[in-house]
Amino acid sequence: MHWLWKIPRYCAHWGTGMFSRTFHINIKKQMSIQWGHQEVPAKSNFASDVIDHWANMEKAGKRPPRPALWWVSGSGQEVKWNFRELSDISQQAANVLSGACGLQRGDRVAVVLPQVPEWWLVTLGCFRTGIVFMPGTIQMKSSDILYRLQTSKARAIVAGDEVAQEVDAVAPECPFLKVKLLVSEKRREGWLNFKALLKDASTTHHCVETGSHESAAIYFTSGTSGPPKMVEHSHSSLGIKGKMDAGWTGLDVSDTIWTISDTGWIVNILASFLEPWSLGACTFVHLLPKFDPQTVLKVLSNYPINSMVGAPLIYRMLLQQDLSSYKFPHLHSCFTGGESLLPETLEDWKAKTGLDIREFYGQTETGLTCRVSRTMTVKPGSLGTAVPHYDVQIIDEHGNVLPPGKEGDIAIRVKPIRPVGIFSGYLENPKKTEANIRGDFWLLGDRGIKDSEGYFHFLGRTDDIINSSGTYFCRYRIGPSEVENALMEHPAVVETAVVSSPDSTRGEVVKAFVVLAPEFLSHDPDQLTKLLQQHVRSVTAPYKYPRKVEFVLELPKTIMGKIDRKKLRAKEWKTSGQAQ
Repeated sequence: MHWLWKIPRYCAHWGTGMFSRTFHINIKKQMSIQWGHQEVPAKSNFASDVIDHWANMEKAGKRPPRPALWWVSGSGQEVKWNFRELSDISQQAANVLSGACGLQRGDRVAVVLPQVPEWWLVTLGCFRTGIVFMPGTIQMKSSDILYRLQTSKARAIVAGDEVAQEVDAVAPECPFLKVKLLVSEKRREGWLNFKALLKDASTTHHCVETGSHESAAIYFTSGTSGPPKMVEHSHSSLGIKGKMDAGWTGLDVSDTIWTISDTGWIVNILASFLEPWSLGACTFVHLLPKFDPQTVLKVLSNYPINSMVGAPLIYRMLLQQDLSSYKFPHLHSCFTGGESLLPETLEDWKAKTGLDIREFYGQTETGLTCRVSRTMTVKPGSLGTAVPHYDVQIIDEHGNVLPPGKEGDIAIRVKPIRPVGIFSGYLENPKKTEANIRGDFWLLGDRGIKDSEGYFHFLGRTDDIINSSGTYFCRYRIGPSEVENALMEHPAVVETAVVSSPDSTRGEVVKAFVVLAPEFLSHDPDQLTKLLQQHVRSVTAPYKYPRKVEFVLELPKTIMGKIDRKKLRAKEWKTSGQAQ
């Protein structure tokens, strides 16, 4: 058995306050910390525990020097580092951060980079130095950057040319910001140049012995329900949980995984950092400034990619291409998460490639929560079962566990013991943290059903559920994803979002905002509305059909790329003059 699997699972007491922990020192266990009934080493650091472990295996000749990070620019540039090289270069990155930049353990650093090798180097450098990294998407504008820098009191920002100008526009308003580190071939006034400093940095760095409970990262929520919140993760909830979760992709040490994701999303660190490197596998990255389905198909055909991770939209866009022109000789596993996977997408992909798409589910606060691993049966529309160290249940409004088949809130048990992987809390917002706890459970904010085999089925965000009156004075609870899935089956629909809309008779009804395919733009709107309504009636329960349809050119999105239903819903109710 591999050493990573010998790390014990652990948890912490979740008290009546925000996240009170009870620590017990066990002298006989070499000063390990007991969290609840399970043990975890007092010290933990992913860089030394995993990266340096594999590097030492390569140095000792006990592991072939296979690539750990394989990066392709798309324009001829290519980077291949094995674990020994990755260990050395990430130590140089650590020396840049703690030496040239003068940053200290516990300082917060915003990391706003596209999928370039430096994102992985800087993140490892932060692990090594005990610096708290805060990933962000390059889609952010100056107002987004200002909010994050001010709220977090960041001491530094690492960014590329994509956002440097936006940073400069707001930097004078950020009194805590002392260092701007540019990842670019160019020089910029007021910025240190990372690449230049890296060349001169020593490859020797003594990794900080970070505590398992010590802060490692801060992620910002997408801000669909108020201002973005700071989600604090510790070295245990990222590093150790990553090692415990390792294996859900079925990767072998000789495998290569490609995760098509923005570096600002937590799925990027889960699937292109923690998962493959815990298993000694290779992370593949192809720079995609703009998503191009033909480029993706060519990469899958020409490179030894064994596993791919991407949002459902990626698979839908790939299916719009002529897949018969491509062969994927090495690909054996496909994974998706972040939004609902349409059953027909799964069926079409299977029919055209012979491969299943396996879903996974989680949130910024919890990381990987449910998954359909390679050894599990794929059920269309299912999120899979809970990862072993999470007790995931469907609960009612009083916090009681519901039986299989009953709709309720998806939640993780956090009392009397707190499971590994749960974040430390919303920084500077304990009331919001506490408000998400119902009884013994942490609410994930989603509605769902658990079947008799333990598979979870997503119905929609809690705030998105539509309560509409039907005949005989009954009320229907309608999940928007059910209606969206039905609409997406129609060839006229490119994208859609479903929200509640005020109605004088029923209180609220289903309304669909629809982006049309180009060939349907000239159709009569009234006729098209009736066509779509009838289509939904034919593929799902008739009461779920959208009584209102509005055709739009685009849907509002958060900076994380998710459809902002809150904005649509608020506009809909404001227009009517009613309060929701």
